[in-house]
Amino acid sequence: MIRQITKIRPPRLSWQKIKNKILSPDYNLSLVFADSRLMAKLNRINRGKSQPTNVLAFELESNRGEIFLNTGLIRKEAENTGISFKKHTFYLYIHALLHLKGFGHKNETEEKIMKKEEKKWLKMSF
Repeated sequence: MIRQITKIRPPRLSWQKIKNKILSPDYNLSLVFADSRLMAKLNRINRGKSQPTNVLAFELESNRGEIFLNTGLIRKEAENTGISFKKHTFYLYIHALLHLKGFGHKNETEEKIMKKEEKKWLKMSF
């Protein structure tokens, strides 16, 4: 299920196809495009941080999760770094899917593994 609760439209991506490749067709994913206000609230409740963030991923059950993408912040970050809004959104979506798959970056070893997985999936065409 995809839900948009922000004025900034997300880029066109093969959301379902990407999810199916990384997680599986059987994985039940909710994808929410949110604004900074909601993202700050979710970040405060779930991570104890008061500022908005660009992406949050929550595993709800073993085969069910939810991803929130902050399209406004993602657009600003893309503009500041000189990459396209679509490319940055694609990267953050893959990053969130990998978190739901069990990858993390709490230490240097996990970070290296996560980066390797991100690079692998970013090379794929969807």
